[in-house]
Amino acid sequence: MSFELETTPHAILDVSPQHRKLNVLIDQIEQQKRLLLAWQTAKDEIRVYSQKALMPAYRELYSTLYEQMQILWNSLSYYDLSKSDRAVVEDKIQTLARLLQGSHLLSQKQLDEVEKMYAYYQQADEYSKKKTKKKNTDSFDQSENIESPADEDWNNDQYQQAKEQAKLKRQQAKQAQAEKLVNQSLKIVYLKIASIIHPDRELDESKRVEKTELLQRVNEAYDQEDLFFLLKLQLEVEQSKTGSNKGLNAEQVKFYQQALEAQSQALKIQIQELINFLVWSNKAKIAVQKSKGRLNITDLYKQIDADVSAVKQQLKAEKQRLSFMEKESGLEMLLEHGVL
Repeated sequence: MSFELETTPHAILDVSPQHRKLNVLIDQIEQQKRLLLAWQTAKDEIRVYSQKALMPAYRELYSTLYEQMQILWNSLSYYDLSKSDRAVVEDKIQTLARLLQGSHLLSQKQLDEVEKMYAYYQQADEYSKKKTKKKNTDSFDQSENIESPADEDWNNDQYQQAKEQAKLKRQQAKQAQAEKLVNQSLKIVYLKIASIIHPDRELDESKRVEKTELLQRVNEAYDQEDLFFLLKLQLEVEQSKTGSNKGLNAEQVKFYQQALEAQSQALKIQIQELINFLVWSNKAKIAVQKSKGRLNITDLYKQIDADVSAVKQQLKAEKQRLSFMEKESGLEMLLEHGVL
């Protein structure tokens, strides 16, 4: 007695349009399960490869940026900079401190220095805001319309954070809804199958043994929360009862479709989370988004190699910039050409 569903083109021609949709969903989920297994199997190897390739390059890059921050900070005392150049240098220091803050690629001593720098400029910003606000209190109409660049940046950051949080909440709600439907369907399908194939209802001894083994597989699938296996099995059982692929009524088809779609959505989220976990750079994240879930493992390795090349190019440029910063004439040249 076989409980594997036929999905050959010939079999699909013999089913109703509604059942054909279920077969398409089943094929889709089988592909997703194979894809998820492939990513899970390759996960550790990808992580080792990416860390071995990317970590040294990133660590050297962040160390170089840290040196830039320190040299620029010292230049404020060593060199007689104009007011405008001083402001540019301080903006650069603040940008570097923000970038380096909390990085696991720096030593604790370096992180402490970054934190001090970051806190200093945060306080300076707060002082600047208070000073601007006090200056504008003389004219109520003007104060209603004036917004400092710092406020604008803060509002932009706040908007982006709120946007990301809203996106995350939507994804979490979608995932929770899918998981809820999967869990509800799991129990319903399990009880339905168990009631149909329970061996105590079978008089034929050979069939009773077969159903006992099958029930054991069903129990294992239920314990493993394998809704997909149970749904396929129930479809087979229902067809065996009616002797036809067209034996499913509209309510059953609707239930199967909802449960399968929920299972597909849950698998899609699992795959995406796993890929996102393995992705390092913004370029790789963009590549993942453009692939619309079709990024394969070979493509990710190519993207990692491309990321390494890009980081090394950036490192080369930052080291050259650092060499100019170490001399007053070099710093002046960077400021003059707007490439600090």
